[in-house]
Formats: sequence, structure tokens, C-alpha cells
Amino acid sequence: MPAGSIRARVRAEMVTEIKTVARRHLATDGANLSLRAVARDMGMVSSALYRYFASRDDLLTALIIDAYNALGGAAEKADAEFPDRGDLRGRLLAVGRAIRHWALASPAEYALIFGSPVPGYAAPADTVVAAQRTPDVLLGIFVDGFAANAVRAPVAALVPALRADMVAARDAIAPSLPPEVFAHGTIAWIHLFGAVSFELFGQLNNVIVARDEYFDYQMGQIAGLVGLG
Repeated sequence: MPAGSIRARVRAEMVTEIKTVARRHLATDGANLSLRAVARDMGMVSSALYRYFASRDDLLTALIIDAYNALGGAAEKADAEFPDRGDLRGRLLAVGRAIRHWALASPAEYALIFGSPVPGYAAPADTVVAAQRTPDVLLGIFVDGFAANAVRAPVAALVPALRADMVAARDAIAPSLPPEVFAHGTIAWIHLFGAVSFELFGQLNNVIVARDEYFDYQMGQIAGLVGLG
């Protein structure tokens, strides 16, 4: 094997190990990552870590992109494997369940991308493509439903300022949708993640015991609210 290939493999393995240790810190310390602490756990001096990540923000960005990709992959898989493409409510429920399952299994990563902003950190443009994967799946359900004339047209009109926002966002993501239908897609997206966040961050503790059933109930109500089916 060429020396360059060996170095690339060793570097990739080291990057993977660094991110694995950093995720453990996310679980115990939140997003307040310390490269020094990560290096200490790996038995390295902190200066050695800078050969792989130039700063804490670079490491955070790598973890954020990984989390968005993992979540997006779970959503894409759930939608792709759903057998009846015309069952819009069923697809929304399947995707919602996959998002919730991933969040409950990876609470620290979910909190990193949907929790409180990390002080002093500004996400670079590198995160956008990965972040877009999950909303693309959700809006894809509306695109398919609208093409099949299976999405109820929203009754409420958009005021001009809001319509302008929806048109701008729609043009970049789902240009085939009327702004009103796109707006309903954003409502489904926000409500879904609100339901997941409420459960994950403890807002349902001592209130709701039947968590699976309650989540499915919410998804059914959201589907009806936004005109799916």
C-alpha cells in the first residue's frame, strides 16, 4: 500500500476516534467542548489534536455535520422504505417515528443541532447541505401529494410579508409548491421537531406516560392540520 494511502487511513481513523471521544463529552458536558479534555482522554497533548482539528469550532462543525447526516439518513430511509407512496399520512408518521427514534437514541447529538445555540459558535455554510436532508424528506411528501392532487389547499391566505418569505424559501427548496402549501410543510416540520424536543428535553415528564401513542396521535393531528390526505 502506498505511503500516502497509509497516512490517509491513519488520519481518518484518528479523526473518527477524536469525534467518538468528543461525542462522549457531549453526552456528559453538553456542547461546551474542550479540545484539551478530548486530548487528555486520548492520551495526547492538546497541540497534537490541532493537526486534525484547527479549533474547537472545527470539531463542533464536524460533529454537527455528522449529526445532521445521521438524522437525514434515518429520515430518508424511513420514507424510501414506506411501501405506499400515496399514503401521505403514513409516510409522515414513518418519517416522524424515525426522527424521534434517532433523537431518543442520540440525545446529545440531537441537542447539539436542535438545542440551545453554542455560545461563541457560528455554524459555517458547510453545515447547510447536511442540515437540508431532513426537511427535504418532509417537504418531498408535500411535493408528491401536491402533484397527485392529494394535498388540501390551505384556507388561510398569507399576508404579503410572509408570502414573500415563503416564496424565497420555497424557490430554494421545493419550487413546484404553491407558497401556501409550502408554508403548511414548514408547519409540519416545526411541529414534528417541537414534539420530539418536548419529549427529549423532559417537558412530558410526569405528564405523559404513553409516549409512543402520544407521538403518533400528534403526527395524525399535524397531518390533518396541514392537509395531508
